[in-house]
Amino acid sequence: MNIIEAIISLEWQAFDAVQNEGGRASCQDDHETFEIMRKSQFLCWDEATQLAYLDDLQRAKRAGRNLVQEKYARMMASTAPARYAEFAHLLPVLEAAQIARIEAVVAVEVAWREAFAREYPHMSDKARLIRTTQDTPYSTSFETYLRGELYTYSPNTLVLYCKLVDRYRSEDRNLSTETMEHTARLYGYTSLAAAERKLEAGSQAV
Repeated sequence: MNIIEAIISLEWQAFDAVQNEGGRASCQDDHETFEIMRKSQFLCWDEATQLAYLDDLQRAKRAGRNLVQEKYARMMASTAPARYAEFAHLLPVLEAAQIARIEAVVAVEVAWREAFAREYPHMSDKARLIRTTQDTPYSTSFETYLRGELYTYSPNTLVLYCKLVDRYRSEDRNLSTETMEHTARLYGYTSLAAAERKLEAGSQAV
């Protein structure tokens, strides 16, 4: 089992165990989509960041923590603030420096996501809405999801992830676009551009 497979295996175990107030969600029985979405993300990471996050998941499992559950709990700060206030004190507390680092990364990635939407509007329409201001109790934006996930990273993993984002910036690369390139290919398209053309043709035919 390679690093990405090991990460996805542990994440799936955690995702499968997530307790939802309204009962089990249908996506918890859709391993194929889960694997494609998560693999697309981790294929963009360097090995050091992958290994650090794998260590986070392994440590969490040994400690009886569910990082996926915590990620969704963090998102509720925006999607269900009243409910979030009832259990926020139970979540790990992050230092101010970590929060500042997270917000800096979120700002960069939201800008990338918006650039992706401008270049690939049909693919973008199939993904999450972009900004936290668009959140509803039933729809979580890219920004809120990303923030929730970054809050679960250990300080070591967060530092490495920030370096990864800095490297993408220095090389004038868009992490959102490259992630979606992997997504398109994992769904069987020859490229992201081919997937966009297919979706555009479908919308014109309606």
